[in-house]
Amino acid sequence: MNLITLRRKEIHLLQLITDWIKGNQTERQVVLMLSLIVGLCTGLTAFVLKSLIEEIKHLLTSGFGVEDANLLYLVFPAVGILITMLFVRYIVRGDISHGVTKILYAMSRGRSRIKSHNRWSSIIASAITIGFGGSVGAEAPIVLTGAAWGSDLGKRFHLPPKTLMLLVGCGAAGAVSGVFKAPIAGLVFVLEVLMLDLSFSSLLPLLVTSITSVCVSYAFYGTAPQFDFNLSKAFTIDIIPGCILLGVACGLVSLYFTRAMNWFEGIFARISKKRYKFLLGALVLGIMIYFFPVMYGEGYDVINQLINNAPPGDIMHNTFFFGDESNLLIYLSLVLFFKVFATTATNGGGGCGGTFAPSLFLGCIAGFVFANLWDIILGLGTGQTCYLSAKNCGLYGMAGLMSGVMHAPLTGIFLIAELTGGYDLFVPIMIVSVVSYLTINIFEPHSIYAMRLARRGQLLTHDKDNAILTVLNLESLLEKDYKPVTADMPLEKFVVTISKSHRNIFPVIDGGGRFKGVVSLDSVRLYMFRPELYNQYTVGSFMKDPPAILSSADSLKVVATKFEDTKAWNLPVVDDENHYLGFVSRSGLFTSYRETLLKFSQE
Repeated sequence: MNLITLRRKEIHLLQLITDWIKGNQTERQVVLMLSLIVGLCTGLTAFVLKSLIEEIKHLLTSGFGVEDANLLYLVFPAVGILITMLFVRYIVRGDISHGVTKILYAMSRGRSRIKSHNRWSSIIASAITIGFGGSVGAEAPIVLTGAAWGSDLGKRFHLPPKTLMLLVGCGAAGAVSGVFKAPIAGLVFVLEVLMLDLSFSSLLPLLVTSITSVCVSYAFYGTAPQFDFNLSKAFTIDIIPGCILLGVACGLVSLYFTRAMNWFEGIFARISKKRYKFLLGALVLGIMIYFFPVMYGEGYDVINQLINNAPPGDIMHNTFFFGDESNLLIYLSLVLFFKVFATTATNGGGGCGGTFAPSLFLGCIAGFVFANLWDIILGLGTGQTCYLSAKNCGLYGMAGLMSGVMHAPLTGIFLIAELTGGYDLFVPIMIVSVVSYLTINIFEPHSIYAMRLARRGQLLTHDKDNAILTVLNLESLLEKDYKPVTADMPLEKFVVTISKSHRNIFPVIDGGGRFKGVVSLDSVRLYMFRPELYNQYTVGSFMKDPPAILSSADSLKVVATKFEDTKAWNLPVVDDENHYLGFVSRSGLFTSYRETLLKFSQE
């Protein structure tokens, strides 16, 4: 009874807060207030998530030595995935993987509505996964958490879909800002990755959320950048060729990461039973971390070591490579190759995490390895002016991988600058980031987040035409007031059906409801007033194939293309088993398109 009373008081308090915010405020003022609340919530949740991960990791690994391989690296990741699986199955009872992809889908097809449990479920699941060694990042789960806060507040205040979408974007911006202490990167991430259109009315709430969230992080962690970095070699124009080649290398590594992850995800997708997915994921992840302990968790400590010239022994701890500094480049190259399998195995086996941290981790390693190879191949020493600083290239590589994997060059540029305070290296970071993006764009038109939706025609983009056709759905355009007839129906009975219908097209179906063809009123007009012919003809005598048939799985872009190609005014819709569902009209599609366009155009 006490719990029920507390719940009622909580609901009453929330209602009082809601009524107070609404008051006599305009919608714009309400959105600004809500964006402030979203910033507070995302900043606090980012702190909670990072704290949980660090506490779990410290509890499990603080007593490990550094010289010998540790068999517990085989066990901990499997335990983490198992606990996460049980948590998702019996408590959440829903899918919480692929956080950014879920947000893109919600914005494209779900009217920006994200399930409320994501405010807390993603935090718990990712903290367990990563704390126990899952080789993924916490950023995608926290972005989904922030978006869920924005969605929930928008639904509570009954805001229209476009404003609700803006609050979802605010939640994502606040999450990135809070977890990285990078407000500009949070804003740019929403514009580039989530593809939210920028206008003055949307810019201000995004800024409010980002600033609020980062201030919360400052309160807990201080104002220093997340990674310690001291510039030892300033940018000079003679290293531009090296930066360009590093950008190409980062683009190719991004391509490998994307393709390999899709391939390995496909293997998990073909496994129907979850216990087999778990066994495969736990086995691959355990082996990867046992041989390469730097893959344990997010890997941010390794980034700090590489950009601060830490001794190789600190990086190759608990491995067979420990003790021989000459093996560092070989070790890091192997990590660069195998990291994608550890990341995919974590999520494919049942864990929860994203690709944000793996992208930064691999980018830093790629830049470090490239700089060393550059100097070795060209025979340059530190006394030469055009040598590449390995620690600087670690930063360049982080921006390059972020740009390539996420197709977000601006996010990569500003994130790395804010993460490290390395604004003195802004120009080379820009060069590497842009070249990396241009390189991968030759092979992959979509980011790792967006490609799943793009293949299904469910991706919202800045292209207004494509965006509107993505937001619309075929079911909402379905017209079901057409009277179905059968092929063996006599003409006499068909004439009676025509007299009761206000349509001039009639779908022909069989006894099982499967679509066979169409009959138009024009085709029987000459026979309708000749009763002596009624028993000589059936509906099948006048049946024809329609110009095209629409599938219930077709996107509106496909539907629009079929209307354009056939010049038809009405087309039938069938399901996967060819059962008749209804018709879609060109006029209905055009009307819905115009209504949605007006909503998109409103500020």
